[in-house]
Amino acid sequence: MPEINFVLPHWLYWAGLVIFPLTAMIIFRRSKPGTAKKAVSLPLGYFLLVTGGFIGVHRLYLKSTWTLVFIALFASILVVNVEVRMARDALSAADNDIKLSELKVERAEKAVEKGRRNADEKLAKAQQQLAEAKPALQEAQDNSDNWNTTANTLGAIVLLLLIIDAILLPKLARQRNAVESPRQPDSGFHCPAVESEHDDSSEPYRFNKLSSHINGLAGEFVAYWSVIAVFVYYYEVIARYVFNSPTNWAHESMFLMFGMQYLIAGGFVLREGGHVRVDVLYNKMGKRWKAISDVLTSVFFFIFMIALLVTGWTFFKDAYDVGEVSFTEWAIQYWPIKFALPLGAALLLLQGISQLIKDVAVVINPNAAELDTNVRPEG
Repeated sequence: MPEINFVLPHWLYWAGLVIFPLTAMIIFRRSKPGTAKKAVSLPLGYFLLVTGGFIGVHRLYLKSTWTLVFIALFASILVVNVEVRMARDALSAADNDIKLSELKVERAEKAVEKGRRNADEKLAKAQQQLAEAKPALQEAQDNSDNWNTTANTLGAIVLLLLIIDAILLPKLARQRNAVESPRQPDSGFHCPAVESEHDDSSEPYRFNKLSSHINGLAGEFVAYWSVIAVFVYYYEVIARYVFNSPTNWAHESMFLMFGMQYLIAGGFVLREGGHVRVDVLYNKMGKRWKAISDVLTSVFFFIFMIALLVTGWTFFKDAYDVGEVSFTEWAIQYWPIKFALPLGAALLLLQGISQLIKDVAVVINPNAAELDTNVRPEG
């Protein structure tokens, strides 16, 4: 198979982290549950063809037996690629043997010129090793060429089938929809583990409503980054094992993304009561005593948050001023990543103040506002 030398541009990485979540949020809000849909969706069929067509996912979606043909071809490609890597290693070893033998011959010739003892014998031995290494190199080269040709042929067959399917897909989708009944209307997304989504209108004060809404949007925004990781690691696996072309950016881009996600989602998790706490005694307290406990311990929270906000801003500013980049070959900019430090601290601080307002209200009057410490995961 031909190698893939694609390196993710920095601008595309940052644009993807912004545009993809926004697009997903818009699509989700525009989706209308309760309408009947065709058994086979043509846009989804093309999406599956582009992302997983080489293994026949689009044919599986159409419930076609041609799926087995794609699976067989893909399995053959994987087997051949193993041989390609082994042949490449053998070719590299044979080439090194040639270079080593040539170096020995060169040294032996210099020794002969200087009239050293046994120099002629060493020269003859080195020349013999060089003569034996040349056929081995040619054999390794031929073997590598044969396996590469086989891999390219299989790849060309798969590509040809995909082009044909891309043309036939509308017809195939119509045929499948003609024999299958439409899907029943959806009632909307439902997860049994989710009791109810957080309702910002249930917050007691305007500031609480505002902070809850902001952190809800921030949490939803970065949650869609996890979907990006699926595509990136999918690409990495295919590039590595199908095209023998591992990337130098997939792992780095994703662990940096998840680091930013961890920071930005902190306020959202605090709103949902999802942070780890030692609650052996806490759960046995009444509403007012829980509020008193939260007010007293919030001192440590605000000390840490203010420190994180100040130091995080310093780290961000320094990285921005010097144009800091990662030390890897990809060399991604670090200042947007470090900006997640003060941003995450600000969101946590905002939600912490909101929680403190409610706690103080409960201390004064337990019926004034809900303490809202129960974990209510967002759907």
